[in-house]
Amino acid sequence: MCLVFKHASISSPFMKIGPYVLANRLFAAPMAGVTDRPFRRLCKAGGAGYAVSEMVTSRRDLWDSLKTSRRANHDGEEAPIAVQIAGTDAQMMAEAAAYNIDRGAQIIDINMGCPAKKVCNKWAGSALMQDEPLALSIALAVVAACEPRGVPVTLKMRTGWAESHKNAVALARLFEAAGVQMLTVHGRTREQGYKGEAEYDTIAAVKAAVAVPVVANGDISTPEKARDVLAYTGADAVMIGRAAQGRPWIFREMAHFLETGTHLAQPLVVEVKRLLLDHLLDHYALYGAFTGVRTARKHIGWYVKALPGGEAFRARMNLIEDCEAQSQAVSGFFDALGTRMDRMPAPAEVAAEAAHNKQAHDKKVGEHA
Repeated sequence: MCLVFKHASISSPFMKIGPYVLANRLFAAPMAGVTDRPFRRLCKAGGAGYAVSEMVTSRRDLWDSLKTSRRANHDGEEAPIAVQIAGTDAQMMAEAAAYNIDRGAQIIDINMGCPAKKVCNKWAGSALMQDEPLALSIALAVVAACEPRGVPVTLKMRTGWAESHKNAVALARLFEAAGVQMLTVHGRTREQGYKGEAEYDTIAAVKAAVAVPVVANGDISTPEKARDVLAYTGADAVMIGRAAQGRPWIFREMAHFLETGTHLAQPLVVEVKRLLLDHLLDHYALYGAFTGVRTARKHIGWYVKALPGGEAFRARMNLIEDCEAQSQAVSGFFDALGTRMDRMPAPAEVAAEAAHNKQAHDKKVGEHA
């Protein structure tokens, strides 16, 4: 997508949320099943100035569940600790905010951006954008619960529910008046899900309509795209989601490019090996051996996707059911990769390899059709 610059405010290196001064304007997006504590710590170590947790339910009956207890675990996490909450009832959302503050949350983020059907069918996530009075009542209740404890409230939403109903600007004004201190806008409607391309005109309009910081989200996968989106929208920060999966060092790459206009060298293979093995240890510690070895598979898959021999390795690795064996397999894969290259391939090389693999797969399927 070609962006024509409307604004030029990309020089400020940092921003604030309430009392918290952030290291930079490159944020890790909340992603269900992805941005757990080990992944957030990894993103922050890789240069993210801020990272938000997976969404925590507002249903009190689920707070004692293993899933929620893991999501509310912030042991060893670097401040500020931001927790996203999701739900449809204003009082329950206020109670969820208090519950998470008691467990270490320093910033509460309201989820009005998740497009998943299992969330939207319960009128949570981006479904709330269809009911502006309800959305406002939730924002007011959460702010009322957080303000006396000095905890800022932020909110993530989409451009609207559908192409014919883009109400992000109207809602942004309501949320700002309610006391929300930062707004993140994903440049798609709920109807789009993750299909098509993100658009940034609505984000620019939200930025022009409110005085609180606005964060742009959606399809920001390269340093150049981060620069262009910041310039086009005038946003105070960008939030990176899927592009950080298997590539948590993307934040330092973007930070370096925004500061210097030049690209960092790709990380050394031995560095990525060490990074992933440390990630696995932290992951196993949080989830335990049985669940940890299984939930780690997707993370490993993202790291090795499109690397030489990556698809074959992933197929083998998905059959391993022991943590030590999984770690040893990862170590062996990267040791072998290191004999072929010193540094990880550049994103363009990875994309080309992925396209080649897809063509080969499609051809094979066609031959057997």
